[in-house]
Amino acid sequence: MWIDTHCHLDAHEFGAGSLDVAAEAAQAGVSAIVAMAVERGNFGAVAELAAAAPNVTYALGIHPICIPQARDEDLAVLRAAVEAALDDPNFVGIGEIGLDFFIPMLCEPDMVEKQERFLREQLRIARDFGLPVMLHVRRSQDQVLKHLRQIRPSGGIAHAFNGSFQQAQNFIDLGLHLGFGGAMTFTRALQIRRLATQLPLEALVLETDSPDIAPSWIHPGRNTPDQLPAIGAALAGLRGIAVDAVRDAVLRNSLAAIPRLARHPACMAGRPHPAGGTAG
Repeated sequence: MWIDTHCHLDAHEFGAGSLDVAAEAAQAGVSAIVAMAVERGNFGAVAELAAAAPNVTYALGIHPICIPQARDEDLAVLRAAVEAALDDPNFVGIGEIGLDFFIPMLCEPDMVEKQERFLREQLRIARDFGLPVMLHVRRSQDQVLKHLRQIRPSGGIAHAFNGSFQQAQNFIDLGLHLGFGGAMTFTRALQIRRLATQLPLEALVLETDSPDIAPSWIHPGRNTPDQLPAIGAALAGLRGIAVDAVRDAVLRNSLAAIPRLARHPACMAGRPHPAGGTAG
């Protein structure tokens, strides 16, 4: 089984077909998809998708790109929504949260301060409820690391990782995993491919970030979670190991990074027993 640890299944690019996209992923062997919230307005949408599709789970958070429109009261709404979701087996963590210093508007001093304030409060929510975080770290790895050292969540994932080896090790030392997806399938993506090849396999998880970051074979088309097994095969090719070895390793890593997934029915049904066979 494969797990797509980062997806935006409610994105407008999928229109009314989100459930069909999830079903196609299940047919391709993607047993679980983690759908990310990005703002207060879609907390309900990702939860509803997870309730309707047996292989979909969800995380709640406020994305840095949505910070300009966000209000401080949204943080209180998030905390209340997280507390209410703790009994929902489909709810798995806090995300997508983080910092973005790629978009010029977000680099203005007032937006930097607001991004950091929202990140810190969301890290506190994760820490207070013992939940992992799914982190957006675009051109902001060191700044995100600074806040993680001060407010330690219960693990998580640095999504779409594209930093240095030293930054990668710093995230690993803090108990986080690193997310890789379609970007590593491009031959010109030399740094990402080196990272995917040389970092410890036990530190890696796979993602699609659908509908974004499409792999080379469908770029610039819409990305979908059913591409994850082929992305996993690409990682196996880069590392020179069997696809089954990558699949089993990133499954273990995903369940370690997002522990509530291990209790989700879709993962329990497809996870191998230590003695062989499958659960359920």
